[in-house]
Formats: sequence, structure tokens, C-alpha cells
Amino acid sequence: MELYIIRHGETDFNKRGIIQGRGVNSDLNDHGISQARSFYKAYHHIEFDKVITSTLKRTHQTVQSFIDKGIPWEQYEGLDELDWGINEGKEATKKLKDDFYSLTKNWMDGKIHDKFPGGESPVEVNERQVIALNKILSEQDQIQNVLICMHGRALRLLLCHMLQLPLNNMDTFPHSNVSLYRLKYNNGIFEMLDFNNTDHFHA
Repeated sequence: MELYIIRHGETDFNKRGIIQGRGVNSDLNDHGISQARSFYKAYHHIEFDKVITSTLKRTHQTVQSFIDKGIPWEQYEGLDELDWGINEGKEATKKLKDDFYSLTKNWMDGKIHDKFPGGESPVEVNERQVIALNKILSEQDQIQNVLICMHGRALRLLLCHMLQLPLNNMDTFPHSNVSLYRLKYNNGIFEMLDFNNTDHFHA
């Protein structure tokens, strides 16, 4: 089985630096739609057996062209973005940026149970991701190629789990809107085939 995992396209919240996690259900902007089209143009020839997204519409819109082809589509809440709690939808002021830096530094230092009030920790996100991933892998005998569209921080955490890395290694995996990570799964082991690939924007 090969998993093609992309982050969603750009939203106005991304562009404006507004905090956008599980609690913000925003649409792609024009640039995000263009990014999605570029990805489709580069990968429409792949015979995907299934399209899987989070429950948030920015992921649906990013892979809409694949869904429109009639490829079976499922939404997994386990793939939703990390919830940033009381900071969801807020402008990234200097204080908020400092708070984010402090929190993510704690994560890198191994304090992966830390979270903003009302939000989620990396551990909590990973727990729901494991359920979603196990459901995907349970079909490995029936499906070969899977397209997954999800979110930046959640993607980093999922890759840590797939590659058997501690969650505090999440920043090992950079990402941009509609960048691609492609992994092969065989006999319980994931192998990285593409790392943060954005070649489709330059084709």
C-alpha cells in the first residue's frame, strides 16, 4: 500500500496568520484552489482506490477533483487538525506568537502532554490518529493507493507515529500548503518515498 499524504491548500486564515486548528472550518482561498489544481494535474493519473480527508472542508476542497472522479471518499475525525483551544481564530499577536513558541518548545523538550486551555496535546491528537490509521491499514489487502488530505501539525504527528519516532520529533517534518509526503507500507513498516515534495507547483 502507498499513502499519498498532503496538507490542505491555502486559506485566508493561513495567509493572514490567524490561528486555525480543529475549531476553525475555513474555505480555501483562490490561491489554495490553484494549489489544489496543480496537485490534481500532476497526480490525476494515479489510480487511487480511496480518498480520505479530515472532517474539515478545507481538506475536502483540496481533493475535490479526485472526489469528482468517483473515487470512494471517507472523512475521519482522527485526521482533524490539533485543537488550539482558546486561541482558535485569533490574530497572531506578538504575545500569542510568544505563547506558541513556548508551547512548541515544551513539545520539543518532551512535554507532549502540554496544551492551550480548551485545546489538545500532541498525545491526544496521536490517540485519535492511531484509530484512523489502523482503519486505513485494515484495508491493505483490498486497496493499493490512498490519497489522504489533512493538516500541518497533525501531519507532523502522524508521520512521527508512522516512522516510529517520538512525538517530540514532529518538527523533523516541514510542510507547506499541498506539499506531499508519500510512504509505502509493507509488513508493518512504513518507508518514506517522497519528503515534503512540491514539484507539482513547478511542472
